[in-house]
Amino acid sequence: MTLHVEIRGRGPDLVLLHGWALHGGMWGPWLDELAEHSRLHILDLPGHGRSAWAEGVHDLAGLARAVYPQVPRGAAVLGWSLGGMIALELARQHPRQLSALVLIATTPKFVTGDGWEHGMRRAVLDLFAQGVATDYSRTVQNFLALQTLGDERPAGILRMLRSRLASHGKPDRRALETGLSILRASDLRDALPHITLPALVVAGEHDRLTSADAGRGLAMALPAARFRLIERSAHAPFLSHGPEVLDEVRGFLSRHQAKAATPGESA
Repeated sequence: MTLHVEIRGRGPDLVLLHGWALHGGMWGPWLDELAEHSRLHILDLPGHGRSAWAEGVHDLAGLARAVYPQVPRGAAVLGWSLGGMIALELARQHPRQLSALVLIATTPKFVTGDGWEHGMRRAVLDLFAQGVATDYSRTVQNFLALQTLGDERPAGILRMLRSRLASHGKPDRRALETGLSILRASDLRDALPHITLPALVVAGEHDRLTSADAGRGLAMALPAARFRLIERSAHAPFLSHGPEVLDEVRGFLSRHQAKAATPGESA
């Protein structure tokens, strides 16, 4: 199974992993400037956008294994939300193959429970699962709206997300269902102390899906992490506060990215 990947820009390799129900076309205009300093590998996750569903993927480890062949040796990985959890799992599985992690609106455990108060209530996630089964188009639209709640410019960000949603095609229902199952079951907290890669954790102050406290907890548990709070932003700070996030990411990558791999080199 080959994932759809758009490669653009010049410089050290940077792999971008989007969130649940979305695709690689959702990142927005800030990538134009990021591509001036990095060679971007913009993936559509399995069953999302232009990538076919990967049969046999049932958990976060399997999703990371499906993504791994598209990750060049020595690349940094930038993940948003579920994509950030995949980035953490890639770092857990292949600690010597990556150079750095950028984790945006990411959490080690998406739902509350077991001493973790910084997640979504399981009942809310179950409602999303029911919606996927009955009317997944409306469920995805509701999910987009939830991502913008609390942002200082919610209407503009929501318009941007909705306008880009269908540009790579509709997600596979199996990918949506499996993704929710992965969000419900995954717990990376025990792995975090062993992930020693340099990491930048970016959190939105008013994120309703992965709270700023979840980001703080993630950064505190990672041995080599920097935490950056984006004030007055929600779940997509790279869209609502692009210049701030871009400056932070570029500064971090300039210190920690590996040198550019030769064309065609992969892990």
